[in-house]
Amino acid sequence: MNKAVKIVIVIVLILVVGIVIAVKQQGKRAVSEPSVAASSNTNAAAEDTLKNPQNVSSNADNPANLPRLVDLGAGKCIPCKMMAPILEELKKEYRGRLDVTFVDVWEKPDEAKKYNIKIIPTQIFYDASGKELFRHEGFFSKEDILGKWKELGVTFEGSMSSLPVFERFVPTKTDTRPKEQICYMCDGDIHPETRVTVKTDKGDVRLCSLHCYFIMYSCLTEDKTDFEKKVVVTDFASGTSIALTDAFFLAGTDKQGRPVLHAYATADAANQARQTEGGNVIGLDALKQNELSHRCGFCDRACYSQDAAEVIVDGSIQTWGCCSHCALGVAARTGKDIEIHEKDRLTGEPIVVKTFNGSIASLEPSTTVAWFGLRQKADGNWASAGCFHQGFFANADNLKTWVQKNPYETGKLIGIHQALADKMKLSAEQIQKACKIGECSPK
Repeated sequence: MNKAVKIVIVIVLILVVGIVIAVKQQGKRAVSEPSVAASSNTNAAAEDTLKNPQNVSSNADNPANLPRLVDLGAGKCIPCKMMAPILEELKKEYRGRLDVTFVDVWEKPDEAKKYNIKIIPTQIFYDASGKELFRHEGFFSKEDILGKWKELGVTFEGSMSSLPVFERFVPTKTDTRPKEQICYMCDGDIHPETRVTVKTDKGDVRLCSLHCYFIMYSCLTEDKTDFEKKVVVTDFASGTSIALTDAFFLAGTDKQGRPVLHAYATADAANQARQTEGGNVIGLDALKQNELSHRCGFCDRACYSQDAAEVIVDGSIQTWGCCSHCALGVAARTGKDIEIHEKDRLTGEPIVVKTFNGSIASLEPSTTVAWFGLRQKADGNWASAGCFHQGFFANADNLKTWVQKNPYETGKLIGIHQALADKMKLSAEQIQKACKIGECSPK
């Protein structure tokens, strides 16, 4: 055999081996992965259960005769990775009541063919007899999975993940403070040296601080032309009233790094205070610019980053939530996936919430709950008590302790999933009006 013939044979063998490898890889990845934004529901397979024997789970797969959840995905699929901790939690919390199975369709393509799926991840729900009840394509949150089981008539008694019922609609202490000593915005105490008063045709609106004034200013929908002329602040040194437009302001920070603002009648008084307290003396324009530089990504209210929840949109854009619930609302306003970094209102413990396609993807810690502050209106109905009366807590015990320490608070404990779902139901018009004040008038 001459040299040329040998070369030709080697080339042919290399081509054959390459074709075989390519065919195997194509078979291994025959099931497509949905894009991060794609997620859909389908129940067509359940309707076809009796017609297609592939849609009936074998008893050999479920020897305990339990309701069964099969998740078909892959190790490198992004939505599949997000499903992994959810599946582990379900396995742990419902051991002996629910069979949870994960099938890696790339590692076990022959096993995957039995389920006749189109994309990954796909979750298939079977009853105890092995009959398919429902299937879902894409990421499926834990709350939605449990909700679907309930909808299908399957409940799990004694769930470890069931939320405790906790609510309080009658304050444990009667608020006897005079109205003129209660802040219009935050309901906090008004101290004489930091009082801010807005003069209106309907009466005076009193605020505890310059910051609460700018929060109110940022969410007013009335014409704000020359609005500053209605505002009177308090000289921190003498306690006398001065016009906002005539004041000088000392801007500093406290030991926690939170801004501290004091108004003074003269520049000399402000500079003298700066010598002992530190900070910078600034005018109204600079103060206004600073106060309005950070706005809530949901309701657009002014906020301090030290007080607000940090919200990361689509993995890169940073904004803020003036309260925990408004932070969740950023997902509704933007239509994007978000990551919230918040603190337990009692302990300061870090809390991280991630969403995916309008559902909760993960909670850290997983026991995180929300307080939904409510207030009874004059007509007897209950409505949100406002941003200052909402919060996240690492667990229900922390929430209960915080409520006990705040005797005026009324509301109830709700799950983070419900809090997000409530925001996702809002229309564009409702979001636009969220937390707004039509006009500045006394309560």
